[in-house]
Amino acid sequence: MAVNLVTGGVRSGKSRFAEHILLDVPDVTFVAPHQPQDGDRERDPEWAARVEHHRATRPGHWRTVETLDVAALLWQPGGAVLFDCVGTWLTGIVDRAGLWGDLAAARELVQQEGAALAAALRATRRLVVVVTNEVGWSLVPDNPAGRFFQDELGRLNAQLAALTRMVFLVVAGRVIELGEAPAVPPRRDPADRPDLTVLADLARRQDDAGW
Repeated sequence: MAVNLVTGGVRSGKSRFAEHILLDVPDVTFVAPHQPQDGDRERDPEWAARVEHHRATRPGHWRTVETLDVAALLWQPGGAVLFDCVGTWLTGIVDRAGLWGDLAAARELVQQEGAALAAALRATRRLVVVVTNEVGWSLVPDNPAGRFFQDELGRLNAQLAALTRMVFLVVAGRVIELGEAPAVPPRRDPADRPDLTVLADLARRQDDAGW
C-alpha cells in the first residue's frame, strides 16, 4: 500500500499539489465522488463550470470516474488513484441516503462508510493520493448540519491520516510534510495515571530544536 493524504483549506493549492504527485505516473484514475444525475448542470451551472475547468487542466490521458462507491473501486486492481475529495464524498453519501434531517443516523452512516473506506485504503495495492479539506479552522457553523459536517470530516481526516504513508498540509500555496509530526494520542481515561513518556519526548524535542 502507498497511500498519501493531502489536506488544506479552500484555494490553498491542495488539489494542484495532489495532481503534481502523480504527473509522471502513466496510468491514473481521477475519482470524483459524485453521483451523476440528470439536470446537474442546469441546477448549478457555476459548479458544473468549476468541474469542467478542473477536468480540462488535468493530464489528457487520465481517466475520470464519478462515483461515491470509492471503497469498491479501491478493491479493484489497476493503476494509481487520485481521490478528490473526502469532504465532497461525505456530503454525497449523506445526500444519497437523505439523512440531513436525521443527523444521528447520518453519523452512523458516515462512520460505517468511513470504516469501509479506511479498510479499502489499508488493503489496496494501488498508489493512492487522497485529498481532503481542513474545515475546522473557520467559524463554528451556526446550524446542526454544518457542525455535523465539520465534526465528522475532522474525525475522518484523523482516521485516514493514521493509515497513510505521507501526510501533506497545504496552506497559502505552501506545502508542509507532516510525516514526522507526532500524532495526537488516543483519549485517556481520567482515572489512568499520566503518561510521563509523552512529556519527556516533548522536552527532548524542545531541546533538539533549541527552544
